[in-house]
Amino acid sequence: MHTVTLIPGDGIGPSIMDAAVRVIEASGARIRWERQIAGMVAMETLGTPLPEETLASIRQNRVAFKGPLTTPVAGGYRSVNVQLRQMFKLYANVRPAITFEGTKTPFKNVDMVIIRENTEGLYSGIEHEIRADDEILAAETIALITRAGSERIIRFAFEYARKHGRKRVTVVHKANILKTTTGMFLEIARNMANDFPDIEFNDRIIDACAMRMVMSPQEFDVIVTTNLFGDILSDLAAGLVGGLGLIAGANIGHEYAIFEAVHGSAPDIAGKNIANPTAVILAGVMMLDHLHEHEAARRIEQAVREVIRECRCVTPDLKPDSGFGTQDMADEIIRKMQAQ
Repeated sequence: MHTVTLIPGDGIGPSIMDAAVRVIEASGARIRWERQIAGMVAMETLGTPLPEETLASIRQNRVAFKGPLTTPVAGGYRSVNVQLRQMFKLYANVRPAITFEGTKTPFKNVDMVIIRENTEGLYSGIEHEIRADDEILAAETIALITRAGSERIIRFAFEYARKHGRKRVTVVHKANILKTTTGMFLEIARNMANDFPDIEFNDRIIDACAMRMVMSPQEFDVIVTTNLFGDILSDLAAGLVGGLGLIAGANIGHEYAIFEAVHGSAPDIAGKNIANPTAVILAGVMMLDHLHEHEAARRIEQAVREVIRECRCVTPDLKPDSGFGTQDMADEIIRKMQAQ
């Protein structure tokens, strides 16, 4: 039995997480949930977006399953997602983007994984303002990229490719302009590629990469890049296959792992039972694989793909006139598993 910290999240979080939990439990996976809170709901009830009880639970269980958390724009508290990644040294963010048969998208046969450095770069939180007479004259953010952090994420990408039978690793950078930061990242990748002769290696400048992803996404297999670039490219990849409602995310470190839907809390549709639960259900699949519950993971994955392929009992973002909601889609996925 695996004990997992369960964080329902804000906005649509509780609804989609309830759907995901029901699907995971129906798969036969041996999971015991330990419920905790974070984000806006924690701020409102406990006065902190990241309670110590939640952190203690993650430390104890080493695996967490998390719904979307609200991050205030501009003011307010720092992103809980970023804090969790830094606290637990979750240095690798992994987001597969794979075409679903049944979705309406002009892009076919997309099958790529974005691996993003998760704790450094422009998200390090090193910021300050230059003020005069209470007026902000300038603001500065420092991108911290270390050799150790770069080596760690690049090696992770090559090892991921080898483990999952993928053929190519592309490092994405801006070394023509950001020579000392992403230049070092590129240099490390080129050197490390020699340790993986079975994996093809190439590199792309970030802007050219974004263009090629739209023109010919089939060129890409595993992409590894720095924090900000990875954040942008992973959303672009989601757009190629049908949107963020279909994309799962994993945050992996040496000791801890947190699995999540990568989209936001969507407060405008909270409580309406129309949010697509696919992303967080597939994050659950990634979590089950991490826990070596492979049979349960494959059952869920197959059922999700069957439901989306039929495009009948799905949420309105996939079929506007479907008449079905979040929990209906979860029920259909469970029925598909029971029929396997």
